[in-house]
Order: sequence, then C-alpha cells, then structure tokens
Amino acid sequence: MKYSIGLLSIILLFSACTKDFEAINTNENAPSEVQPELLLRQVLYGYGDAMSYEGFVAGNLLSQHFAMIDFNLFDRHALSSPQEGGNPWDVLYVNLRDNETILQLSRENLARAVYEGPALVMKSYLAMTLTDMFGDVPYFEAFQGRTGTVTPKYDGQRDIYLNEGGILDNLEKAVVAMENYQGAQQLRGDIVFEGDLSRWIRFANSLRIKALLRISDREDVASQINALYSAGNYLQSNADNATFDFAAGPPNSFAFATARVGIFNVFLMSKTAEEILLPLNDPRTGVIYRPSTANGEFRGIVNGINAASSIVPDNFARPGRVWRENTGALDFNFLTAWETNFLLAEAALKGYIDADAGALYDLAVSQAFAYWQTELPADYLTTGPAAWNPANGLELIITQKWIASIGNAYEGWAEWRRTGIPANLRPAEASLNNGLFPVRMPYPSNEQALNFENYRAAATATEDNSINVPVWWDVE
Repeated sequence: MKYSIGLLSIILLFSACTKDFEAINTNENAPSEVQPELLLRQVLYGYGDAMSYEGFVAGNLLSQHFAMIDFNLFDRHALSSPQEGGNPWDVLYVNLRDNETILQLSRENLARAVYEGPALVMKSYLAMTLTDMFGDVPYFEAFQGRTGTVTPKYDGQRDIYLNEGGILDNLEKAVVAMENYQGAQQLRGDIVFEGDLSRWIRFANSLRIKALLRISDREDVASQINALYSAGNYLQSNADNATFDFAAGPPNSFAFATARVGIFNVFLMSKTAEEILLPLNDPRTGVIYRPSTANGEFRGIVNGINAASSIVPDNFARPGRVWRENTGALDFNFLTAWETNFLLAEAALKGYIDADAGALYDLAVSQAFAYWQTELPADYLTTGPAAWNPANGLELIITQKWIASIGNAYEGWAEWRRTGIPANLRPAEASLNNGLFPVRMPYPSNEQALNFENYRAAATATEDNSINVPVWWDVE
C-alpha cells in the first residue's frame, strides 16, 4: 500500500510540474520569436559595422590604399595569419544566417511578406561578397543548421552566380517580389532606405549590373546589362545610394575610430596611393590622408615591409581625420550611384550598351567627389591625367573607382583582380607569399575542423587552399 501511495504522489507531482512547465519556463519579458525588423537592422548595421572595420584594417592593405608598419604579416601577404582583421568569413556567414531567418519568416507569414524582397537582395549582396573573396564556398546547403545539414558542401562560384537560388536569380526574384507587394505592412528596421521598396528595387538592379560586369569575362552579359540600362531603374544619383551614416561618436561611430591610438598609428599612406593620387593633384588626398608631421608632404611607404625595417613613421602620411575624429562624415557603402555609373561607363566602353562612356565617367567622378564631400576642381575632368580618353578608358574608370572605394570592404582588391588596374599594385616588399600578389582569400582553419570532408575537396581544388589560385571569374 505504501508503494501505491508513493507512486501516486510521484504521478501527481509530475503532472503538476508538466502542466505548468511551459508557463514556468517562459520569460515573459523576452520575445518567443525574433522580429524580422530587429534582424533586418542587425544585418544591415551589424554587417556594415564589422565590415567597415575589416575594410580599413585588411581590405585597405590588399587594395594598397594603406600600408602597415608593425605586426604586418597580413600586409606581407600571409593571409592565413589575420591580425587586426583579415577574417571576413565569420562576418559574412553570421549575417547570411541571420538574413536567411528573415527570408524564412517572410515566407511563412503573409503579414511579413514585405521583408522577402530586401532579404533576397541582401542574400545576393552577401553571397557575392563572400564568393568573390574565397571562390567556391558553402552556399546552397548552408544556413540550414537547425533543420538540415551542418556540414554543407562547397558550391562552385559559377553556380552561385548563375544557378536557381543564386546571386542573379535571387536579384530578379527580389525585384518581382517588391514590385508585386500589395500588403499594408511597412518595412521596418531599414536603416538604409527607410522602408522605401522602390529604392530597394533600384539597389537590386544596380547590384545586378555589378554582378554581370564582374563575370563578364566568363559569360555573355551584354543583353542583360543593356536591358537594365534601358529601363533606367537603378541607382542614378547620390540620393539613391545604398549607404548608412556613421555617427560622430560612440557607440555608432566608424568601428576603427575607437581602436587604441597605437594600432591606428601603424597604418600609413601606401606608396601605391602616393603614385596614383599625387600626379592627379586630387584634393581627396587631404581628406583620406593627413600629411606627414615631419615634412607636411603626402608620402607613402611600400606595402609589406619587414617588421624590423627602420623607418620614421612621422615622415609619412597617416589616415585622415575622417577615419577617427570626424567619422560623422563617413558612410558605410553597400552600393552607390557613382559605382553604378562607373560600371555603366565600362559597359559602354566595351559596347555592351549604347551610351557615351565619357559622359558616364564624368558623371561618376563628379558623384564620387560629392560622396567624399570634396569640391571637384574645375579642370579635373577637362585637362590633365583624369580627363576622359577612350584610348585608356578602362584604366581611367577603374582608377577613379579605386580612389573612391577606399575603406569599402575588399572592393579595390576585387576590381584589381578582375581588371589588373591599378597597375601600380605590387607584391609585398618582404613577401611571405613567394613574391606573388594574392588572388583569393584562404578558407579559415576552423573549416578544416568543422567541415573536414567538404573542406578537403575545396582545398584540393585550390592547390591546398592556395591564395594564388584565382576565382572562377578571374580570367588571367
């Protein structure tokens, strides 16, 4: 009998616990489901904040806007040895994962359908940034850790660009979704376009133009670019730019502005930048850099010097005030009208569109000066080395894009790999890469531990994860 009573007591106790288990273990002050507007803001700002830091401390070294004088293994092209930065893999996959959640929420609930188009645009944007740096990467099976595989295979870059569910396909679907959206729900959490879907559509179309140009040495893209240009619904003015402003001070200031002074001061103007900017007499030089405290000149050092080299840093130009004291003048740049018009100038030069390449170039340069809040000299586009000349048109276009793209993630390096311009970029002086200039980022070491079989296949395809094997679109 005592066993029956004891058993009954246990049953009653258990049923009482389980009856109220959900209520007892639910935090009434915490949301049970993430809100898409919060995630969208996190993806837009979180990515921009992290990648702006990456762009300054690592992207600027590969594009040779800056050089580093201390602890400079990355600047010496040991890309498997990231230091202050140089590991964008995690930044991209965290934001691709969060963005995938937004996309899933938008498709599960009609009340959230407004988020589908922007989520598809951001998926394309982030995937393009990722694959352009690393080449083949986990994509189609990725972002499914809660419901699918946790060891996704690596997909070929061509497939990521061209297959269903890839970059270009998702951009087309994004435009359709936004054009057809008839709901009453507003897009919230949008710090870039303040919920304006028409501006998101222009962003998507400009990103399509960019993606098509990037693969244009591999694929026939002329008709698609021509259709986008003829429709005219892309980023045309700086008011359209896909950017957000950094604040003048913490917590939303430019990420590197709060780094300790000792780290900030190891970045100097590169010799490459000196060689490009000074012959142009370009006034943006005084915005991007501050002159040497020793001689008042804009002098640069070569990239990748040996850490034991005896130089006097005060003899060289340092980062300008905009990167630290005046970050309220900085934007995080997803994509701009000036970049779009440089792309279209290139398309016109190559005969993809029927347009005046010189006029598009002049417009892009003017917009780029305005973006950097610098007055365009009256003779900059009429006389001297920056004046339009179709004979060296591509060099002019990419050089001006290189100048304006400083700090913009790894864009300067990506365009150099695609075009070979600026030709001034040179291997590191004390190279740790056998005197070669890297043409891809290496897969991070934790991929070998977490996704070994798929990593091994991708590493084999890149000659043991070599940084000297070009990505698919990079036709040598």
